[in-house]
Amino acid sequence: MSAPFAFVKMTTSSSEKAVWRKFSRPVQVVETSDLNGVKAKLAEVERLTSTGLYAVGFVSYEAAPAFEPAFPVRATPDFPLLWFALFQDVEEVAPHSQQPYTVDDWALNLSRAEYDAGIARVRAEIAAGNTYQVNFTGRLRTAFGGDALAFFSRLSAAQDTEYSAFIDTGRFQILSVSPELFFRVEGETLTTKPMKGTTGRGLNEAGDAAQAAWLKSSVKDRAENVMIVDLLRNDLGRVAQFGSVRVTELCAVEKYPTLLTMTSTVQAVKRGGVGLVDIFTALFPCGSVTGAPKINTMHLIHELEPQARRVYCGAVGLVEPGDGVRVRAVFNVPIRTVLIDSLTGVAEYGAGGGITWDSEAGGEYDELLTKSRVLTSEKQTFELLETLRLQQGQAVNAPLHLERLASSARYFGFVFDVEAAWAALRQAGKDTPTGTHRLRLMLSKGGEITVQTLPLGENPPVVRAHLARTPMSSRDVFLYHKTTQRAVYGQHTQNIPAGEEVLLFNERGELTEFTTGNVVLELDGRLYTPPIASGLLAGIERRRAIEENGVAERTLTVQDLQDAQTIWHLNSLRGWRRVELLQRLSATAR
Repeated sequence: MSAPFAFVKMTTSSSEKAVWRKFSRPVQVVETSDLNGVKAKLAEVERLTSTGLYAVGFVSYEAAPAFEPAFPVRATPDFPLLWFALFQDVEEVAPHSQQPYTVDDWALNLSRAEYDAGIARVRAEIAAGNTYQVNFTGRLRTAFGGDALAFFSRLSAAQDTEYSAFIDTGRFQILSVSPELFFRVEGETLTTKPMKGTTGRGLNEAGDAAQAAWLKSSVKDRAENVMIVDLLRNDLGRVAQFGSVRVTELCAVEKYPTLLTMTSTVQAVKRGGVGLVDIFTALFPCGSVTGAPKINTMHLIHELEPQARRVYCGAVGLVEPGDGVRVRAVFNVPIRTVLIDSLTGVAEYGAGGGITWDSEAGGEYDELLTKSRVLTSEKQTFELLETLRLQQGQAVNAPLHLERLASSARYFGFVFDVEAAWAALRQAGKDTPTGTHRLRLMLSKGGEITVQTLPLGENPPVVRAHLARTPMSSRDVFLYHKTTQRAVYGQHTQNIPAGEEVLLFNERGELTEFTTGNVVLELDGRLYTPPIASGLLAGIERRRAIEENGVAERTLTVQDLQDAQTIWHLNSLRGWRRVELLQRLSATAR
């Protein structure tokens, strides 16, 4: 087995943005599988960091009885309760590997019936007054082979979370892309940031806003969050100066690539002499992954969950060199975390959620699946795109284009300097002061703006179009944003003659758009265009048609094509053009 090494993206400073750091060539490893040795080993880690070393490692969920003997856990004889490597060598470098790896299909260790029965048991215990909330979880497992760092490189690139870490102990590899802070010690300030309440992303910025509003108003999710905040306030009070515990933010919604989640921030000023052992004794395990009250609830978890959690729901983190008086540390709650055992070739991922009286089995099961999307999500490499008509050096409808670009940039987390975009448009106008051109403005994730201009060819007054042979999914996020990711359209334009169009429809048989513009139908003398929810781009010319030309939004079906007096193709580059539809109804669409 190779020497232990780690990549960590965490910082002990709340004012600094976390960057990736690689830790290699450890000078010492501190570990134990003995409950009686956990506290001593943790104290040893703190002592060693006071000599100028960095410590990277984890504390398993099953180490909990070392801090409170009443906490029940399952035995894990083949997995450390505590493991830290001590390093001198550290460099700023991001994890990257292109070595091969294989991952089979993930299988959940609970059937739907078993999961529903667990929810029913939790609700019965709540009704009996034995608990208020239980973090009930399952394990997904699969066979894994090849390079774990390559798998982590994919996970971390797709998720880009603030508290990520890759740890290779030799036998075990921990791939944590956790968005949840367990605690940070910064000077005398101790900060926790519990995460409770999760829902899926919308398909655009408006969809995100609707999902966030729903989450913030959800009685169940707010109750779940507030219960854990109260628990952590109490836990922090055990190591805090009197009267210093405060909630600085309650039920804020944060955005991640695959989900929205609700977090709260609780801070305290720690008492003098408080070190890592004291903090873990007060806080571990984090209340967000147990429930409340903690002891009773962990007894119920022990009954409901047939397998150990191991690193999942424990703590993964970094202890930086200290001065021997004040510890500098940051730990995540290792959710969204894969554990690979290279000896057995098995990968494991835990997922679940907080169950309260208001929980419904179906909704909780869906939340578990939402939290598991991280396992299959891929980083999408694309640029945001706007195509404008540049006429006599002027970018037509530029404010509307940049407004749409800014909205997509916020949705995908792209850096966007609107003044730089205006400057690029002005420069393009100076470079091409006469004639009519197609202007492509592209924005990279890092904020780089590229402009291309090409002469705009002839504008045929009639567009020849085909009806798509198969439906597209209205859940494809790239339908709602103009990007260089055109695969969703390309699959429908294969073998279509140049200059001809394809009219798309969704899985419900609703018309959506053409591959290069929006569609308007004239029905009984009125003009209609499909709503965004059918699965289409909010085109600039479409927006103007609704706001200025009286076009109404209405769900349109493939069958409506037979009754349409006129079909229009419209985009901001060429305006409105009549459509000659080469076939009005496909067998697939009927």
